[in-house]
Amino acid sequence: MQELLTTLGPLTADRVGMVLPHEHIFVDLAPIGAASYQSADPDDVVRLMAPEIEKIQEQGVSALVECTPVGVGRRVDVVSAVSRATQFPVVVATGIYREPWVPEWAHAATESALAEWMLGELTDQVEQTGVRAAWIKLSAGDDGITPTESKILRAAAHAGAQTGAVIGSHTVHGRVVRDQLDMLEGAGYSPERFIWIHAQSDPDVALHLEMAERGCWVEYDNIGSDDPGDARLVAWILELLAAGHGDRLLLSQDRGWYSPSTPGGGTPRPFTYLVREFLPRLREAGVDESTITRLTCTNPFHAFSR
Repeated sequence: MQELLTTLGPLTADRVGMVLPHEHIFVDLAPIGAASYQSADPDDVVRLMAPEIEKIQEQGVSALVECTPVGVGRRVDVVSAVSRATQFPVVVATGIYREPWVPEWAHAATESALAEWMLGELTDQVEQTGVRAAWIKLSAGDDGITPTESKILRAAAHAGAQTGAVIGSHTVHGRVVRDQLDMLEGAGYSPERFIWIHAQSDPDVALHLEMAERGCWVEYDNIGSDDPGDARLVAWILELLAAGHGDRLLLSQDRGWYSPSTPGGGTPRPFTYLVREFLPRLREAGVDESTITRLTCTNPFHAFSR
């Protein structure tokens, strides 16, 4: 049986509706040495972010994937506090962001040690929080994968293969995603369990189609931003649907979040745009309700469950 592992326990498909597959409740994009995230008070985060969660609960969203890995302020205890306060399931990740945000311990660790660390978080819990990681979030340098990022990717392939956990990577340039898939397949991992995060950052829709044909998930996750904008995203979605790749497509916004390096946590960007503005544009473009359900409910459940 497939289950979606969340901060409120595992959920089966009959208990999951719409899922936002790429958002942030808490993230720290300051230089890694500042470590502002370590001193953040969970109560402060709840006060700022619980109202944002409540807004999407009213829209019918049933879960959210928190995409903050180690290196950019992951605090699963803080995310869990927001989840419990709102009784809203959140899906959290193991994994490490790209350089220069890779912590020193990960630079020093062997590939096998990194794989064992990820396995522990995927099968037991993250940092004594009582919450299991559901998936693996990584990143790659915009100009190519560094040796350390390659080591982390190979470790993720081993941990993912043993658990069935999906691997998602913040990957901006297309040739880098090709390199990542080659490395994953070389380590015995399936492209079908890989998410190309930020696919919209590369404007070559032929590459989007190529990656979907190869089997990976193509994620358009800055919906509501000016670049590339709603019109172009709708056109790309229609092209992937026409090519028969509707079952490889994920839609989200990359919004939120409490920023511990900003006074008061900053001003969050609401998670509501997808439902309020973008899905009506898809309907106007001729996308039927069963396809919208597949894109917003079925696909994210299958991508992140195991």
